[in-house]
Amino acid sequence: MFMAAKWGYKERRKTMYIHLGGEKIIRSSELIAIFDISIEKSSKVSKQFMTHSQQDKKLERIGEEEAKSIVVTRNTVYYSPISSSTLKKRAKILLEI
Repeated sequence: MFMAAKWGYKERRKTMYIHLGGEKIIRSSELIAIFDISIEKSSKVSKQFMTHSQQDKKLERIGEEEAKSIVVTRNTVYYSPISSSTLKKRAKILLEI
C-alpha cells in the first residue's frame, strides 16, 4: 500500500453494467434499488414516489412489455420488463466479481 501511494499509483475501478431490458443498460454504480412492481400498488409511499418521478420526468418505461420491476437509479426510475429477482441476481453477480 505504501509503495502504491509513494509512486502515485491510482487504483482503477472496473465499470460494470446491468441490462434492464430492451436496449437499456446502466452502470452498476448508478443503481440504488430494485423493487417488484407489486410494491407500487401495496404502498402509499411507493405510489407517491412514482407519481413524483413521473411529474419530474424522471420515469422511463423500457420497451412495450408489461413492467415486472421498478429500478431506481441516481437520476432515473425505470419500469423494467425483467423480474426483480432476475435483476437482483444480476446485481449480486456483479458484487461478487
